[in-house]
Amino acid sequence: MDNSVQEKIFTTFSSIATSLGYSEVHGRIIAALLVNNNPVSLQELSESTGYSPAAISLSLDLLELVGMIRKIKNAGDRKLYVRLDGDLLEGLRNALLLKLQKEIITTKFEIEKYTEEDGTDAVQKLKKELDRLQQYVDELAKVEIPKRE
Repeated sequence: MDNSVQEKIFTTFSSIATSLGYSEVHGRIIAALLVNNNPVSLQELSESTGYSPAAISLSLDLLELVGMIRKIKNAGDRKLYVRLDGDLLEGLRNALLLKLQKEIITTKFEIEKYTEEDGTDAVQKLKKELDRLQQYVDELAKVEIPKRE
């Protein structure tokens, strides 16, 4: 594959990851796995993304959690390999929902401090909007991903 095309793929997925509130490295890992159809070793991912093996390893945990990748160990081989797993759109949706849920929970926890101190109208409005946002996220979670052709 032409290096300029490959770099465009890496840049695109890095932008998607950062727009979802994740690190650029997450996007570069996904791009590297898309470009290399076969399972890729941790070292190969490090070389193709430009990130250290430690940064890659840490980022793989989140990608595995949202169902985007699978870690593989081959018998008799000490290397860790990684491949894309499941549906890419499903993984992106899971990553987005996970991020939104985390922000809602964190914000609700933070405003509870203010509610105890002073139950102003602004705090009450914020709580109502967070509840509304939670309903929206719950509905988003129900949306079906388009089928592959």
